[in-house]
Amino acid sequence: MKKEASELLGFSPQKDIVYNELLPYKDKLDDESNEILAQIKGNLGRAVQLREVWPGVLFWTRKLSTYIRLYGRKFNKEDHVLFVKLLYELVTIPKLEISMMQSFARLLITLLKKKELLSREDLELPWRPLYELQDRILYSKTEHLGLNWFPSSVEAVLKVLIKSCRPYFPESATQEMLDEWKPLMCPFDVTMQKAMGYFELFLPTTLPPELHDKGFKLWFDDLISLWVSVQNLPSWEVNLVSLFARLANDNIGYIDWDPYIPKIFTRILRSLNLPVGSSQMLVSRYLTNAYDISYVVIWISALLGGPSKQAQTQLSGLFNGITSFFHPSNHGRWLMKLMKLLQRLPASVVKRLHRERYRTPTWLTPIPESHLLSEQDITDFVESIKQPVLLAMFSKTGSLDAAQALQNLALLRPELVIPPVLEKTYPAMETLIEPHQLTATLSCMIGVARSLVAGGQRFPEGPKHMLPLLMRALPGVDPNDFSKCMITFQFLATFVTLVPLVDCSSAIHSRNGLTQVEKELCSASAEFEHFVLQFVDRCFALIDTSTLEQTREEMEMEKMTHLESLVELGLSSTFSTILTQCSMEIFQVALDKVFNFATTSIFETHVAGRMVADMCRATTKCHPAEALKLFLPHCCSAILQIAANEEVLNEEELDKELMWNLQLLSEVVRVDGDQLLLYRSQLVQILQLTLHLKCKQGYSLACKLLYHILRSMSLIYPREYCSIPGGIQQHTDTYLPIQDWGRPGELWNLEIQWHVPSTEETEFVFYLLDLLLKPELQRLQKHTEGQQDISRDDVLQSLSIVHNCFLGASSLLPPLHGEPVPQLINGMVQLYETKVYTGVDYDMSRENYREDICKVIRPLLNHTLEHSEDDIKSLFSIIKIINDLLHFKGSHKNEFDTRWKSFNLIKKSMENRLHGSKQHIRALLIDRVMLQHELRNLTMEGCSYRSVHQDLINDLLRLSTSRYSQVRCRAQNVLFTALGTYNFCCRDIIPVVLKYLDPERTDVTQQQFKGALYCLLGNHSGICLANLQYWDCIALTWPALVRSGMSPSMSLEKTSIVRLFDDLADKIHRQYETISVNFSIPESCVEIAVKMLKSSSPEPNPGAASEQEELEGRKREEQKNKDAMQKYEKLVADLLDCLHDRNIPWKFEQLTIGFLSLMLRDDLPLPSSAVLFFVESLNHDSLLVRNVAISAVAGILKQLKRPHKKVAVSPYDISELKTSLQSPVVSLLTGDRPDNQWLQYDSSRLPRSQRDWDECCFIEKTHWGYSTWPRKLMLYAPLEEQPKQGQTREEMNEREQIIYDHFSDQLFIDQFIQYLSLEDRKGKDKFSPRRFCLFKGLFRNFDDAFLPLLKPHMERLVADSHESPQRCVAEIISGLIRGSKHWSYSKVEKLWALLCPLLRKALSNITIETYIDWGTCIATACESRDPRKLHWLFEMLMESPVTGEGGSFVDACRLYVLQGGLAQQEWRVPELLHRLLQYLEPKLTQVYKNVRERIGSVLTYIFMIDVDLPYTQPTTSPRIREFTERVLARLKPLTEGEEEIQNHIVEENMEGDQDERTQAIKLLKTVLKWLMTSAGRSFSSSVPEQLRLLPLLFKIAPVENDDSYDEMKTDAKTCLSLMSQGLLYSDQIPQVLSALEEISRSSSWHARYTILTYLQIMVFYNLFTFLSDAKAVCDVRALVLRLLEDEQLEVREMAATTLSGFLQCNFLSIDEPMQAHFESLSKTRLPKRKRRELGSVVDTIPSADLVRRHAGVLGLSACILSSPYDVPTWMPQILMDLSAHLNDTQPIEMTVKKTLSDFRRTHHDNWQEHKQKFTDDQLLVLTDLLVSPCYYA
Repeated sequence: MKKEASELLGFSPQKDIVYNELLPYKDKLDDESNEILAQIKGNLGRAVQLREVWPGVLFWTRKLSTYIRLYGRKFNKEDHVLFVKLLYELVTIPKLEISMMQSFARLLITLLKKKELLSREDLELPWRPLYELQDRILYSKTEHLGLNWFPSSVEAVLKVLIKSCRPYFPESATQEMLDEWKPLMCPFDVTMQKAMGYFELFLPTTLPPELHDKGFKLWFDDLISLWVSVQNLPSWEVNLVSLFARLANDNIGYIDWDPYIPKIFTRILRSLNLPVGSSQMLVSRYLTNAYDISYVVIWISALLGGPSKQAQTQLSGLFNGITSFFHPSNHGRWLMKLMKLLQRLPASVVKRLHRERYRTPTWLTPIPESHLLSEQDITDFVESIKQPVLLAMFSKTGSLDAAQALQNLALLRPELVIPPVLEKTYPAMETLIEPHQLTATLSCMIGVARSLVAGGQRFPEGPKHMLPLLMRALPGVDPNDFSKCMITFQFLATFVTLVPLVDCSSAIHSRNGLTQVEKELCSASAEFEHFVLQFVDRCFALIDTSTLEQTREEMEMEKMTHLESLVELGLSSTFSTILTQCSMEIFQVALDKVFNFATTSIFETHVAGRMVADMCRATTKCHPAEALKLFLPHCCSAILQIAANEEVLNEEELDKELMWNLQLLSEVVRVDGDQLLLYRSQLVQILQLTLHLKCKQGYSLACKLLYHILRSMSLIYPREYCSIPGGIQQHTDTYLPIQDWGRPGELWNLEIQWHVPSTEETEFVFYLLDLLLKPELQRLQKHTEGQQDISRDDVLQSLSIVHNCFLGASSLLPPLHGEPVPQLINGMVQLYETKVYTGVDYDMSRENYREDICKVIRPLLNHTLEHSEDDIKSLFSIIKIINDLLHFKGSHKNEFDTRWKSFNLIKKSMENRLHGSKQHIRALLIDRVMLQHELRNLTMEGCSYRSVHQDLINDLLRLSTSRYSQVRCRAQNVLFTALGTYNFCCRDIIPVVLKYLDPERTDVTQQQFKGALYCLLGNHSGICLANLQYWDCIALTWPALVRSGMSPSMSLEKTSIVRLFDDLADKIHRQYETISVNFSIPESCVEIAVKMLKSSSPEPNPGAASEQEELEGRKREEQKNKDAMQKYEKLVADLLDCLHDRNIPWKFEQLTIGFLSLMLRDDLPLPSSAVLFFVESLNHDSLLVRNVAISAVAGILKQLKRPHKKVAVSPYDISELKTSLQSPVVSLLTGDRPDNQWLQYDSSRLPRSQRDWDECCFIEKTHWGYSTWPRKLMLYAPLEEQPKQGQTREEMNEREQIIYDHFSDQLFIDQFIQYLSLEDRKGKDKFSPRRFCLFKGLFRNFDDAFLPLLKPHMERLVADSHESPQRCVAEIISGLIRGSKHWSYSKVEKLWALLCPLLRKALSNITIETYIDWGTCIATACESRDPRKLHWLFEMLMESPVTGEGGSFVDACRLYVLQGGLAQQEWRVPELLHRLLQYLEPKLTQVYKNVRERIGSVLTYIFMIDVDLPYTQPTTSPRIREFTERVLARLKPLTEGEEEIQNHIVEENMEGDQDERTQAIKLLKTVLKWLMTSAGRSFSSSVPEQLRLLPLLFKIAPVENDDSYDEMKTDAKTCLSLMSQGLLYSDQIPQVLSALEEISRSSSWHARYTILTYLQIMVFYNLFTFLSDAKAVCDVRALVLRLLEDEQLEVREMAATTLSGFLQCNFLSIDEPMQAHFESLSKTRLPKRKRRELGSVVDTIPSADLVRRHAGVLGLSACILSSPYDVPTWMPQILMDLSAHLNDTQPIEMTVKKTLSDFRRTHHDNWQEHKQKFTDDQLLVLTDLLVSPCYYA
């Protein structure tokens, strides 16, 4: 096949679309594709060579993507590589406009999508340009200031782009990336997220094994150990998981994951966030940062297989542990994740298996033999996931996920999966009362249909179920239950498509050598006829119940409801599928039945009639000759008979019989055209008779008939969709139909029967047009010219006939011709439309009716608009006709889209992902070929814009601005479609639209004005004329929009118009992307383009450009960049002009200011006139304008920032670093090392003089130096090399002078500050980053020039304790501190002399409204700053934050502010942290709750730096361990005493020292707050330290769920809940268990009780880590069993609950010894009760014997409760044992009763199944127990 292709083409294509080979006109395609490809290569190459990015390059890259859509990758490898390289160069042009970048990127992704086509030898792409692109866009420094506008989609596109280029990065890339990003890995900083994000995206994982040393081996150990040691799910952990999943999947068999597998599964289980235990608090961050299931699934499926089988064991454990969560009665927000896991995992395993066994080998590394999945592996996998999937079938989220999972599992192991589904399906079909069961099981059956019908050696008995299923599904065709009906239709259609319905029962006698199964199938196939007839009867019943008269009044609704139309669709498609698959004999019987039904009664034409007509159409479509013989003569004679009567033709209400026959006729003619030719005379007669009926319904049916006849004759389409090529045959000696059950279509043996219009048919079509269309056109023409006046109804009738004639025959009519519209755009590259051949050779000798209709319709439109503008129906019709004249060639785009979607849905529901290679059923393959034909038919890209189109579009525009809104609306939609089709027509149309908005014109009506605005707004999917991304377009539309505010037809009273302007402004702001002013193409692109122009096969056409042209191209490129600058400046000037017009309404002033703010860019400064305007607007009356101005001025200041010189230094040359590194060895460690100590804050070495300041090497960014040092560190050059500070006014440029003058003006400043200290929205205001940026910019660009003026204001504001003045001064101060980054020492010193008193004052005035603002202020001021530069600030904040002056509240606020500053500094201020801790420790016994909480939070931040990460040095910041020691010492009084700890302190500070115990309790409360806040924040939990506090917490935590407890107890409870969820390392487990063991011996039963709840959560959240440690499991088991015999009843019961939980998640198993242990306990003899004398004291203490007996009973009951949804083999016996204790003393009796009632509750649903597991005797006892009187007692 390939060979022939390459000989015809002249090259061997990379991968073309095979479906093209099956089209009826395939011979013409090779020449066509070669011609187009040559054009693309030639013109794309030239466009780049002539440096014409727009329109040339953009236009021809679009052509290339269309080419790929039509032909696939039909070019040779050499071209492929050149295309990729060229596009890579284009995407990475630094100044390229983002919208173009995206368009190139999408094409590049398509080119790289099939990575098997290009290997690493063929192609290598550098990684750095992509990194720079990503960095420039994602971490843009100017976007937040409004200097860059990026579209929201850009992030996703870049991600996919990098993913596609990743396999081709050079082998040195990994090391380079690590050097680049490793220094960013500082876990306390946002850069950690950045580094991990880049690692996840960029690190290549597909290197061949011999290069692994240069690939993942460089980073795997570091990153996996980091992942293993992080305990609290920071947001970057998700990136690691995705990276590991990809690594595992790309290198199966090359990495030993075994040591990590328990950890991996533990973390996966944790990230499902399942609820465990009774009272659970989830740490919120576990929810937000949970793993993405799609990565988890890839990771798991890559771990399966291999020699150790460990992953499968853990996976089974995982599913065993969570199976019960899938039960339909459970529901919660976690359910979606579980379902996703179920749905994706089988798909992922199937994908892997396909890669191992069926995929054609490619250059990618194959999986080594040792790690391939064996048959046993697959069976184990299916077994482990089967149970949850079967439970999930009936889930609350619907059965779709389960159905998809089953579809994939059935491919792997049909014999394991299908039988249980069948067991659920048969009963569901029998019951009538549970329809949801039926819908669920049927949708699952549809998924496994192919596996079932095909049978195969694994599941040979599969096909036997086919007939029983079909027969039992029939009752589902139920008129009363819509969803049941639809799923039944889908079910029947799916199964019947797979099977030819032929009766082969006689083959049993005539053929020998049939197997047993084949014999059974043959005899069963006798039922098929019965099935088809029954189905037809059911359909008739359905139709009878849904006639219009029965359901609603005739007048209300003529149309079908939405539901009915769905049923109609389901009915007709299922029926036609069944008939297609029938043998001729069965068909004949069905045909007679349908014919009788249709002709013996008369149906109304709206609901029932449509359904019946659909069924009749299905019969004629299947076998046209046989069916037409019955239907056509019948209908024709009936119609002629009735219509012979003259009056009938003029009746308003037609005879029902006539209507019905007409409807039936119009549907049955939808068959192959050649069959209709036999009846041509009758059909013509009927058409002539009925087309001019008076009744509208009548003539519309006649039009439909005409349309269907023409379409059948003129289109190309497949004649049949049967599942076997050549139609369904009877069995013969050599052929047995049952062997074709479930057979996929063979792509190269489809034998599609095409209908291609023959000459006769074409003749007949044109005969009909001459006969019927011509007279109507003449009639309309006369009407227009005023010769003959016709009524409106007649015009409408004529238009209807014209439209239907055109729709039917349009594929034979050539497109409209005309002169191209000149001078829209001048480029040097040709842009021409691609003509795609679609099987029709136009006959130019005939009349071109497309042109004729066009010539008649335009004058008619004119006439209608002038004389009868209210004839809306005719206008609607004309709009439709214009739309079709422009675009229609046989199919509509929206119909094509829905068909494409439904094709994909069906393909998904029936595909075989395991074998791949297009093994779809034949009908689907034919459908796909047909879609390919339609796709070619609809390809309209880049059409030339001709004068005809111009005229029609102008007509549409006229309609879009006409009087009636409905007409406008429809015309606008057609207009938008047209605008998207023709090249550059928008440029032609914009001026015309804008004329309506011209304020000079007085003749524009309000409707026209609105219409024009709507035309500019566009619809949601199409083009928005107001915002085309070109300077020439915006320069016209934006000023025009603003000026339209003065138009006489504009009124702000009309809400609809105001809303339109709002929508326009909103859309422009949403969609605007920065438009480039630089359109240059770099040399590197041109080189590749020249190579492409030299390539051969096919030769590029046209060839390379001459030198002359190249020079011209360069000149144009320069000119274009100049033009862009001028247009930009002109647009800004125009907008400013509009603003200076005094009459402009306020609304439009705001609109203009919005537009102006979009004009800020980072590569061109704003013209100074606009700068002046924005600075003046800072004091505008309107708040909205002031806010825009603040943002804009902040942006302008960024534009004016003079660049500070940076020098690249090797870090090891810095003097401070040299001195600290005596030894030359550079360690790999991160964290606090000798070589980064000089970066840290050290009060003895602070720069306190000019000389120190100059010598000190400041490093501003906090992350440098924590991890490894970068190769090159960028530092600021010394002060003398920086731009001059303190410029005089003369040295400034014009823009700077404007700002300088205003801010030096006392009045301006006073007014400005007054506005800033007003309240905007009461109680909603926050610290504003925009204002901060403004002040930062002022102080950065102008040093301290404005301080003298601002100083009095700041002093005044600080003294005012109201919220707004305080916020205003906070914004100024943070801007000041950050803006002073580069000031000289003397200025900085003066600044702090001013600021320190101000801040002290502010902090003493702090209030509940302002403390957050001050916190933000200080945090913002300290962000990314060297702490040594801010030492004044830190020293001031450290002055006794907790003084008690001003009350507890001020203390808490000061701490908050201080914490904000220190947290930003992370690891660089250990000294300050130590000082703070020392200062706080004595104060931990605070009385006030708010201060305690704040101290807790501060402690979290103090200890944040003490992390336990791999390769990290112990920190020099405070450490938790030492702190815990000191705290425990102070808590002694509490830990030693045995009595209950009560919180009996009244909250008031009494003088004099209280006793130690009270102090200890106060201390404990603060410690609790610290434990709570640190649970979710730090990276690693300090388990050993927390363990020492555990005994104390267990003592306090309350047992009952009671809210009335005091703060201390609830806090303790919360702490325990959070600690128990913590992730444990395997070495910490023994420590925890021994601590728990110790506490379990304590005398307080509260502690013993709480241990159990703690244990439940801890074990579940670390399930696999525990399971991998056998000793730990034994210890837990022993602990629980011991507490089961506790003397306290509550503890015993809790132990039983815990035990049943452990059994349920398979942590422990029910084995013989355990069962025996419980039985022997439960048989403990109780001492006889003595008869007590009356009045004697009842002994209440339970004897030890009773406790043991109860423990045994509890143990048995735990076993029973541990399997709530099924009955394991051991259960009946245990139930019998339990029942023996029903009459024991309390508390035993209660336990037994409760257990039995629970058992009854949980097993009630499926009792029929469960009953099977018991013997008859046991059942008797059980029934007796569950319903016996004692049950009610």
